Amino acid sequence: MALRYIPMSTDQAERLRQGGKDAYGNPPERHISDGDGVPCRHCLRNVEAGDAYLVFALRPFASLQPYAETGPVFMHADACPAYSDTARPPILNSSKDYLLRGYGSNERIIYGTGGVVPTEQLEARAQALLAMPEVASVHVRSAKNNCYQCRIERA
Repeated sequence: MALRYIPMSTDQAERLRQGGKDAYGNPPERHISDGDGVPCRHCLRNVEAGDAYLVFALRPFASLQPYAETGPVFMHADACPAYSDTARPPILNSSKDYLLRGYGSNERIIYGTGGVVPTEQLEARAQALLAMPEVASVHVRSAKNNCYQCRIERA
């Protein structure tokens, strides 16, 4: 099964870059990257040292419901292209493991799908989850801090 990695939307990225409010109603904070551990959720690449980035609360769900987790994420402060490849994004190569969790079409967790997997098993686990008829998408999160990285869907 081919996979598609979904970043945050360009519309949402541009709105935040223009000073729009985040999921908690706050404007994004602007910082300068030290080049270590600043993954952009739009281009799915790391923000290089010396480059400006924004930090803000992201709720990667369309609906407001109990499973719609919200948390802090980073994004290039200046425009960057949305990730649109089927290969594993660069930001998913910077840790030894990730938390993967399956969600139904109603954006609710499918119980029993969550687990930490080694990076080299990321695609295989995502494919296994997406092979389940009740799983519409898989969220990839940091295994250490639970920060949202991106969504994976069937290509």
